[in-house]
Amino acid sequence: MKSFITCIFLLFVSLKSFPQTKIISWNLKNFGKSKSQPTLNFIANTVKDYDIIAIQEVVAGYGGAQTIAKLANLLNEKGAKWDYSISDPTSGNSYKRERYAFIWKTNRVNLKGNAWLEKKYHLEIDREPYFGTFEADRKTFTLVNFHAITKSKQPETEIKYFKFLPQEYPNLNLVFLGDFNCPQSHTVFNPLKKMAFVPIFQKQKTTLKKECIENNCLASEFDNVFYNSNKIKSINSGVILFYKKFDSLEEARKVSDHIPIWTEFSLN
Repeated sequence: MKSFITCIFLLFVSLKSFPQTKIISWNLKNFGKSKSQPTLNFIANTVKDYDIIAIQEVVAGYGGAQTIAKLANLLNEKGAKWDYSISDPTSGNSYKRERYAFIWKTNRVNLKGNAWLEKKYHLEIDREPYFGTFEADRKTFTLVNFHAITKSKQPETEIKYFKFLPQEYPNLNLVFLGDFNCPQSHTVFNPLKKMAFVPIFQKQKTTLKKECIENNCLASEFDNVFYNSNKIKSINSGVILFYKKFDSLEEARKVSDHIPIWTEFSLN
């Protein structure tokens, strides 16, 4: 009995020694002035229990940045203090320009310096990823927030450049996350996997169909998180089937055509 109690105590101490960070990533489909106040309230209630929110598909023009500010204000009304960072519009000209955003609980993590759009491959990647380095308990990690071109435009032609980013930023603990419009099983991810980057999800569909077929409402394995397993320990992960709170997929898709994905990890 004593040994059992000792094990529980050591586990508790271990968890306390390696604080866990909960991150949620969500493609919020044309996030801007078209999102109603009830929709923003729903989104805020969905993400409020996480430490960092990574958002893709923020409208580049008027309304995108303003709506992120509205969402942050709503979160501030729910019992915790939040801050946010919004990217400039992405630079690609051959496809739809967008913004990215990070929103975070200030008592859980700090943003180190300024977040930035990766410019080195902006000619090769239409919506170049948005980097943000966060500190949790004096340890840092860098989220690489990304939204690839659509499947019909071959997102693997962009993702193939990600294999160079760990070399470009050897001092950063990179975590790739977002909407890759490509399943993790695609060979384009093999170079990252060989560098010890592993996907949080396998065979997890994350996009909504237009209609459910026999309770099957999800379509494609597009959203994921890739982390360096030598530097990060995955504690837990999951998806949020938010559409089940709506009477129809048509109503749910007013929020987004993607479900949010989340992960909880500690830094080695």
